[in-house]
Amino acid sequence: MREAPVTPNGDRIRWVELPGAEPARLYLHGLGASSPVYFAAAAAHPLLAGRRSLLLDLLGFGISDRPTDLGYTLEQHADTIAAAVRAAGLDRVEVVGHSMGGAIAIVLAHRHPGLVSRLLLVDSNLDPIEPGRQRSGSSGIAGYTEEEFLAGGRAEVAERVGPFWWSTMRLAGPEGLYRSAVHLARGSEPIMRELLLGLDLPRTFLHPESNAPAGADGLRAAGVRVVEVPECGHNIMLDNPDGFAAAAAEALSAG
Repeated sequence: MREAPVTPNGDRIRWVELPGAEPARLYLHGLGASSPVYFAAAAAHPLLAGRRSLLLDLLGFGISDRPTDLGYTLEQHADTIAAAVRAAGLDRVEVVGHSMGGAIAIVLAHRHPGLVSRLLLVDSNLDPIEPGRQRSGSSGIAGYTEEEFLAGGRAEVAERVGPFWWSTMRLAGPEGLYRSAVHLARGSEPIMRELLLGLDLPRTFLHPESNAPAGADGLRAAGVRVVEVPECGHNIMLDNPDGFAAAAAEALSAG
């Protein structure tokens, strides 16, 4: 495990690093998740292995620090990730981002030109989401006020999301989990979809076969490769490891 201070207060991001050739790959998890848990098998898959790989946990999640004085905006996540990447001695990385991690990866590429050499989005958020307390994911969490979430909403969410997601979500700092969900539902400014369309680098969006992204034709028209992966749900790399690895390897080698 490696770590680096990424805020003025010295809060530290931590990551599990797999040795290999460069250019390095940076893996970013989704809301309430952890990259070493969600991406370890994918990074070690024969089709993807051999690259230096950073399985990084965002501030507030997993093995990273959980500051309570951070806003946890998508922009703050992106800037602290950039600081960690540079602390690792890297000036360019390929980024694989799942769900919220993909939204942050888009903002990272926009705010830190040249740092991201190519972008692989795994069923990632591109648009704002209307909060709704009875829903799952970021919209469900954002349906609470922060006070409600800390007082009892977190336990209600735990009952809805199921044991696997909760196994990593429970490791998150409650403030970081809540604020990240609110800002993910709200989206970046400009919104992630708009930023993605304007990026000048290889971009691929992987999605489950049964759930194509909204506006897929517009993505393709802007040069984003949109690729369906069969036999999977939202957690593509866990549900169909071989299918994910094949699609990811092709995307990460495409011109």
